[in-house]
Amino acid sequence: MAPPTEQPHVVVHAPALDGSRRVTLGEEPLGVATHTDDVAEILRLADLYVTDVAESDLVEWQGGGPDDWPGLSEHHEA
Repeated sequence: MAPPTEQPHVVVHAPALDGSRRVTLGEEPLGVATHTDDVAEILRLADLYVTDVAESDLVEWQGGGPDDWPGLSEHHEA
């Protein structure tokens, strides 16, 4: 029996004062996101293909969920 493979631990940190959120993989910084689409792109660039970052067990949302981008909503409304 093969040992269990370790799942990457991606954290989307609590929003900063400007509403942006740091994204890390373990202790490694991956980037700064201003929307859930940014999180998906940051993970893609890190070769972590997550189809739904809002629902994935690989992504831990701290300080609010995937819909919490305080101060940035006016930039992403259509």
